[in-house]
Amino acid sequence: MPVGLDDRLHLLPVAGVRLDAAAAGIRYRGRDDLVLIRFARDTEAAAVFTRNAFCAAPVLVAREHLAVTHPRALLINAGNANAGTGEEGLAAARATCVAAARVLEFSPEEILPFSTGVIGEPLPVAPFEAALPRLVEGLHEEGWERAARAIMTTDTVPKGASRCVTVEGRDINVTGIAKGSGMIHPDMATMLAFLATDARVAREHLQMLLLEVTERSFNRVTVDGDTSTNDACVLAATGRSGVTLDPSHPEWSHFATAVEAVCVQLAQAMARDGEGATKFITIRVEGGSDPRECLQVAWTVAHSPLVKTAFFASDPNWGRILAAVGRAGLQELDISRVEIWLDDLCIVRDGGRDPAYTEEEGQMVMEQEEIVVTIRLGRGTAAETVWTTDLSHEYVRINAEYRT
Repeated sequence: MPVGLDDRLHLLPVAGVRLDAAAAGIRYRGRDDLVLIRFARDTEAAAVFTRNAFCAAPVLVAREHLAVTHPRALLINAGNANAGTGEEGLAAARATCVAAARVLEFSPEEILPFSTGVIGEPLPVAPFEAALPRLVEGLHEEGWERAARAIMTTDTVPKGASRCVTVEGRDINVTGIAKGSGMIHPDMATMLAFLATDARVAREHLQMLLLEVTERSFNRVTVDGDTSTNDACVLAATGRSGVTLDPSHPEWSHFATAVEAVCVQLAQAMARDGEGATKFITIRVEGGSDPRECLQVAWTVAHSPLVKTAFFASDPNWGRILAAVGRAGLQELDISRVEIWLDDLCIVRDGGRDPAYTEEEGQMVMEQEEIVVTIRLGRGTAAETVWTTDLSHEYVRINAEYRT
């Protein structure tokens, strides 16, 4: 079971956004695997994509389309990543956009395609063509949860979040859904995430906001250190609330905080539902000379298989954390000033085990489902936080059997 998550979502509709999902049979049988999200006319959209050199065909096509027009719809399939498929994959991604455009009466460039699933398999276009007419007929504002379930692959629960803020006496909704459970590590933004708001925001301001909030949310989560070929995050603003916002607006920070809160909740949900995860681990590095070295230490600890397996075993083998901090590559690290804490229990101080630490207290903390590791470097005032998981037998099983 995911850590601290359940199967229920309570998502707010966003005026100007309609969604539906269908069982197209692209790879899965007997479950929804295709999503269509339609935006009202004049919707602005921003996006960030994977930096993986083998980025998937839909990523390339989505970038092309976003550069030339305003998107009117997103088309998302689960089960087949359409990555590592060469020119054939590009042709298939474009063909799915043509199929959606034909039914929606848009231009193909107004469709952004997204895929997730197995890499290297040809993407069949016929299931898209067959399912799209009923998808268009079923579009409605309450379709967020069904869409969240349809984009799942190894996820065990759907992931979604909403916030509502009041600006100029009007409610503005921000809602997002995401998928991600394994192959989770940032190199731009997220795995797949789709957010919308009914505020009106110009594209350049929307893009700036998306880059800022993803840096503090999706770019701070890792499950296994693998960046996908298909990572993408879209933020759309329909303007249907009647409120126009930009960074000079006195309530801009209020709105930006709501968008960031949705992104943080979605990012943490990915770690909480990490493949085979039994623990949700927050790693907080304080007292760095700059944010870069704080992250350098945090990622080293978060990616250590020895640290992650100790958490899975609930084993207070604090030497593994100490060793990861030591090999993080910080120049002239004064180990006598470093402190390491498990929740409010100090385990390392003055270059070694804290004299007051006991194995029994360490065991009690390690048996919790949620644990905060705080590392104080004593070098400055910078601080950063990342979120990760333990590494279990189940993670190996899931990925060993992924294609079977």
